[in-house]
Amino acid sequence: MNLDELRQGIDNVDAQLVELLKQRAAYVHQVGELKKASGAPTFVPERENALISKLLKLNDGVLPEKSLLSIWRQIVSCSFHLEGNMRIGYLGPEGTWSHQAALSRFGDSVELVPYSSFAHIFAAVERNEVNYGVIPLENSTHGNVVQAMDFFAHTHLSICAQVHQSVQNCLMANIQPKEIRTIYSHPQVLGQCSVWLQQNYPDADQIPTASSTAAARMAVEKAADGAAALGSPLAAKIHGLNILAEQVQDVATNTTRFVVIGTQKTRPCGKDRTTICFTVPHKAGGLVDVLEYFRTYGINIYCLDSRPTRDTAWEYLFYIDVDGHEEAEPLRSCLAELKAQCPVFKVLGSYPES
Repeated sequence: MNLDELRQGIDNVDAQLVELLKQRAAYVHQVGELKKASGAPTFVPERENALISKLLKLNDGVLPEKSLLSIWRQIVSCSFHLEGNMRIGYLGPEGTWSHQAALSRFGDSVELVPYSSFAHIFAAVERNEVNYGVIPLENSTHGNVVQAMDFFAHTHLSICAQVHQSVQNCLMANIQPKEIRTIYSHPQVLGQCSVWLQQNYPDADQIPTASSTAAARMAVEKAADGAAALGSPLAAKIHGLNILAEQVQDVATNTTRFVVIGTQKTRPCGKDRTTICFTVPHKAGGLVDVLEYFRTYGINIYCLDSRPTRDTAWEYLFYIDVDGHEEAEPLRSCLAELKAQCPVFKVLGSYPES
């Protein structure tokens, strides 16, 4: 085949793809009507997880996996729009890593709503002002986001999905690198880039801000005073800043795990994670006794952390992520026994481990 014939073949395939997408949209619209009639949620993480697994098998390694998933994320996002406008709350303003995580999980066809604090996001979901909220929970190099953790123990909302967002911070400014005297960013970002900052700008003042996007605004407003910011390339683009250095995080694999909060509970998909919070009896070995249940049932523990209960001095609420779904064995039986042993016990959500 010559070049013109090959191009004609591509054009024909493109036309077929559009027709197939239109057929898919018609099915999606009907699904949306049925969901509305029954009160079923538009976003079904376990269904998406099964769909992605199927697509990767059908692909058989021909297309780059990242590209295929990116294409399908936008197709699914369009489906959300066709089934009914979906609103997603995230920690704003635009350009934060929370904004990027919301885009990565829900695509461009939903309405993304920025909020100024975690409290506002939780309240917005509880009031049905938005359908879901996207909350950063932990960073692979800088640990848990403690400002967010405390809200989970005092809400009826559930974690229904998660997002692993690669965090590749950049140095942005509208001045020359040698002119930088002050660097602004969120405390988490400053921590993730601490070694790089010490090596490259040991004499620059590091000023924490409410978000990396707020830092970008400061870099614009205080450029004449030698201001720069650390944050996402998206923030640099939104605020018209030049990227002076890319991937300045200390660890190349720096990733933040975000969770999606909502009013629904997911069904088991065969590869799930469950997040729990609990207190232990105030006695020697109380925590060890609780953890022993997971070993007895052969359940893997991903992580364990603690926060003050706020109710009683020097008492702690433990947060734990484990393998399995709360409705599936062996975790179901394990949790039933634990609930009887712990003064405070709450399942914060079971969701696909993807």
